[in-house]
Amino acid sequence: MISERNIDIEIRLLIEAIYLKYSYDFRDYSGASMKRRVQHAVRQLECRTVSALQERVLHDPGMFMQLLQYLTIPVSEMFRDPDHFLALRREVVPLLRTWPSIKIWIAGCSTGEEVYSMAILLREEGLLDRTIIYATDINPNSLDKAKQGIYSLQSIHDYAENYRKAGGRRDFTEYYTSAYGNAIMDSTLRENVTFADHSLATDSVFSETQLVSCRNVLIYFNKELQDRAFGLFHESLCHRGFLVLGSKESVDFSAYGERFEPLVRPERIYRKS
Repeated sequence: MISERNIDIEIRLLIEAIYLKYSYDFRDYSGASMKRRVQHAVRQLECRTVSALQERVLHDPGMFMQLLQYLTIPVSEMFRDPDHFLALRREVVPLLRTWPSIKIWIAGCSTGEEVYSMAILLREEGLLDRTIIYATDINPNSLDKAKQGIYSLQSIHDYAENYRKAGGRRDFTEYYTSAYGNAIMDSTLRENVTFADHSLATDSVFSETQLVSCRNVLIYFNKELQDRAFGLFHESLCHRGFLVLGSKESVDFSAYGERFEPLVRPERIYRKS
C-alpha cells in the first residue's frame, strides 16, 4: 500500500518533470484538484504508480499528450449559465458599442463552446464584424476541436435551451448544419477568431482588449497563480475594459481586487477601474 505522503511526493515530481521536459507549468494549480486528476489518469492509463506514469511521460511525448487531456479536463457547454450571457447582452454590449473596433480574449477556451456562444451573441447584436476574438488554451487537442466546431447533436439540443434562456433572438438551428449525428457550426462565426496556444502560468499578454472572458478556469489555480492571471487580464484590458469570470470565481479578494469594480456582481462581470 503506497502512503499518501509518497503519492504527494510522486505527484510533485511528475509536475516538475512535465515543466522541465515540456514547459507546461502545473506547479501552481490547486493541489487537491491536481491530485484527483493525476490519480484518475494513473488508473485510466493503466500505470501501477504515479512514478510509472512519470517514466512513460518523460520518454514518450504521445503519452504526455494523453495525460494532458486528464490534467486540463476540457468540459464546457454553449451559453453556460444563461443569466450570465443575458447580462452580457443587456449590460456590456451597449458599452462595447462605444468602441469603433473590439478585441475580446477568451482565456481557457477549451473545445470552443464559449467562443461560439460569444460569436453568436455578437452577431445578433451587430458587433461581430468589427470584433477580433482571441481564443486561447494550453491544450492543443482542445484547440483543434474548437477550430473544427463539431459537436454532438444531443449536446446541441441542450445548448439550444441555454441559448433561448440567454436571450437568443433566432432559431438556434440557423447556426449549425446537421451531418452524421453531429452539428457543424457555421464557419462564418469563426472568421474573426484567432485560436492560439497560451498558458496563464507562463505566457504574457499579447494584445490590448476591451473584454477578457476567463470562466471556470481560475478555480483550478492556487492564489499565486490566480493573481498572476488577474495581472495578465489587467494588463491586457484597455481603460474601462471588462473582465468576466465563472460563477464560483471572484477578483474581490485577489491582489487586483481594488483595480476592478463590479458591474454585475451576481454574474461575475467586472470593469477595470
